[in-house]
Order: sequence, then C-alpha cells, then structure tokens
Amino acid sequence: MTRILGGQGKGRRLRMPAGDATRPTGARVRQTLFDILAPEMPGCRFLDAFAGSGAVGLEALSRGEAVVVLVELHSAAAAALRDNVALMARAGGEARVYRQDIRIALLGLSAAGEAFDVIYLDPPYDSDLYEPVLEAVAAKSLLAPEGVVVAEHFHKRALPERISRLVRVREARVGDHRLSFYRQAILGGA
Repeated sequence: MTRILGGQGKGRRLRMPAGDATRPTGARVRQTLFDILAPEMPGCRFLDAFAGSGAVGLEALSRGEAVVVLVELHSAAAAALRDNVALMARAGGEARVYRQDIRIALLGLSAAGEAFDVIYLDPPYDSDLYEPVLEAVAAKSLLAPEGVVVAEHFHKRALPERISRLVRVREARVGDHRLSFYRQAILGGA
C-alpha cells in the first residue's frame, strides 16, 4: 500500500494499478527525493514522467507544487492515476494527466511552451528510454533555467555524467535505487 508521506494529503492511500506494468516508488526513495528537493519547492512546476499510480507527482502536489503534470502510457495505471488525482483534489495546485508515450507527451508539452522546475523520470529499470528522454528534455527546452531533472534507476545502472546540455550534479543511493540529479550546463563551462 502506498501513502502520501507529507503535506496536505499526508496519510492518504493511493490506488495501485493491477498487474506488473508499473513499479511504485517506495516510501524511502520518495522521502529521500523530497528531502533533497525541499529547497526547490513549493510553488513550482513538476513533471512526473512514467507516473504509474502517481505516487511521486501527487506527493509533490501534496507538498505545495503549483502544477503537476503526470504522464503514463499504460491504461490500468492511467486509470488508477486519474482516481488518485481525484482523491488529492483538496491538496491544492493543478494536476493534469496525459495517457501517452512520454516521447509524444514531451513534444506536445514543448509545443505548448511548457517548462518545468522539476522533471522526474522513472521508466522501467530495464528500459532503454533513460538517455533518449534526458536528451529530449534538454533539446525541447522543457527544463526551467534553474530546474532539475531527477532520474530514478537501479543502483548498478550507470547513467551518463553529461547528456546533451544536462550535467549530473548529484547522486543519492537508497537501497537498490539511485537518484541522479541533472541541471543545465552553464554556457562556457560545466
């Protein structure tokens, strides 16, 4: 069972999709993530790519993010996600759900002129989407100038130190999971 850990929705249980198409981000990983992100919040714009049940994005909403965009491809997960967004309606902020492949969603968000202060990527750990999505985020200018991209991945999987205009600035290991934090490289330097 997954619960919201902090903020307006603290303690609220989230509906989990049936099947194994998604892997919920555990409480320890979410707590570590939001402890690190605390200076970035509240009131910013948050993109939860590969949202699953929405545990990470809805945690952000509960903690005061102004806008949370949740992208999920799988229909069962997207249905649970919509139910969970409805449960969090009183938390404040705006939550939008897109049932799309993340690559299509990024194109649409870019075309609409969207930019995010925090972008959270958590594809299936065996996925080959980490690098292409990080490249797309940089190429489509989806990251606000002082924003951060966080990729959750298996601790033994190495992600590049630099990818396109993004530079890894921090890593945090939580059990078998690793969080890699990327920011835009400063022009003329790293």
